[in-house]
Amino acid sequence: MSKEAVTDYPVHGLIAKRWSPYGFDKRPVSREDICGLLEAARWAASSYNEQPWSYIVATQDQTELFAKVLSCLVEPNQAWAKAAPVLLLCCTSLNFSRNSKPNAAASHDLGLAAGNLCLEATSRGLSVHQMIGILPDKAREVFAIPDGVQAVTAMAIGYAADPANLPAELKDRDTSARQRKPLADFVFGDSWGTTSNLTR
Repeated sequence: MSKEAVTDYPVHGLIAKRWSPYGFDKRPVSREDICGLLEAARWAASSYNEQPWSYIVATQDQTELFAKVLSCLVEPNQAWAKAAPVLLLCCTSLNFSRNSKPNAAASHDLGLAAGNLCLEATSRGLSVHQMIGILPDKAREVFAIPDGVQAVTAMAIGYAADPANLPAELKDRDTSARQRKPLADFVFGDSWGTTSNLTR
């Protein structure tokens, strides 16, 4: 299913095609593709080249591990994410390894890695649905995540399902129109809230 964005200005096709389904097909994701996505994340930019991100990855055929990752999601996300072929817990180190000082860019850099991963997934015909709805304390307990590292988000990865085969609620979510705020709402010039002349 294609939900290519209708953009106000031309952008790369991968950006326009990327979207986050709730429904996933049973088709497994190859090890090569999984490692390719993680390789894309590996090469994201980061403050001082710290690369603070870490991932806990599980596939459907890793039954016990998959169940452990799934248990770290809030229940509404578990309901649909359990069908995804791959789940990732996305973590970041909160302090710089070189001096142990707080890394204010840690979450930002995890996001850059996620952006790389999502675009690489799109290039391979895969879809990623990112979730902030996780249980960080549960993740710390289940996976012995050390102090100074925080589980921040999760990802469901796989091939988008045909909406016709989904339950009504998921079908409605996956067939609804994609929307974004216009540039004028968040690109400012002379002062906060004053639209930049560039976007008028």
